[in-house]
Amino acid sequence: MTRLGEGLAQQGVIIDAALERTAAAIAGMVDEAKRHGVRAIAAVGTAGLRIASNGNQVVAAIQARTGVLIEVISGEEEGRLAYVAAKAGLGLNKGSLVVFDTGGGSSQFTFGHDASVDERFSVDVGAVRYTERYRLDHAVSPEVLREAMAAISADLSRIDGRPIPDALVAMGGAVTNITAVMHRLATYDPEVVQGTVLDRVEIDRQIELYRSQDADARRAIVGLQPKRAEVILAGACIVRTVMEKLGKQSFTVSDRGLRHGVLAERFGA
Repeated sequence: MTRLGEGLAQQGVIIDAALERTAAAIAGMVDEAKRHGVRAIAAVGTAGLRIASNGNQVVAAIQARTGVLIEVISGEEEGRLAYVAAKAGLGLNKGSLVVFDTGGGSSQFTFGHDASVDERFSVDVGAVRYTERYRLDHAVSPEVLREAMAAISADLSRIDGRPIPDALVAMGGAVTNITAVMHRLATYDPEVVQGTVLDRVEIDRQIELYRSQDADARRAIVGLQPKRAEVILAGACIVRTVMEKLGKQSFTVSDRGLRHGVLAERFGA
């Protein structure tokens, strides 16, 4: 986690420190890939690079340092690739399906049925924005939490009034961390996380857990990645709001997200 979008909402650019952290992380992954003799590398960029006014310069700087050219994809394409990954990973071949992926800067929604994708879109609803606006990295009062939830609900109005889908699948760092906390995974295990079903009761329990503690205290929670502690409350609120709006009591977790969709399309059979 390099927090590429740190300060982006206020400044409109990716700051030098965030670029440096991200370039260093990518360089390390490229070195590891080369040690394993990989034949090709694909890289895609999402909300932070779409939004930042200096996105092109950031892409060029990372290419100069690492040799990897990042393809900045649209929110719609991000959602489509996540849908491909979710269907393949969970074997969901029949009925109506909504896949959503919520991250730091945006959330992607893909609506489909059977093998068809009906609609894809991205909304600028991400955990970082609400964390910064409502100081959700601190312990907050129920009143502040209600204000944040109301803002998230308003910003997610595009999913209002839709038919209840047969299945709802969620992915992304907030969701997988919530799942790891539920399972009390001291060491993250994707095989345990993949396919887990989470209900509203568990999401509400975790929202209250995070609401009552600041980020430092949250880092002691088993299953929560320390670097996720600041934004986990906002992420959980987004997840809960999506469930409410789509009329679902539960959803299935996919550990296989955007990168798995890229893998399947670029390098699959």
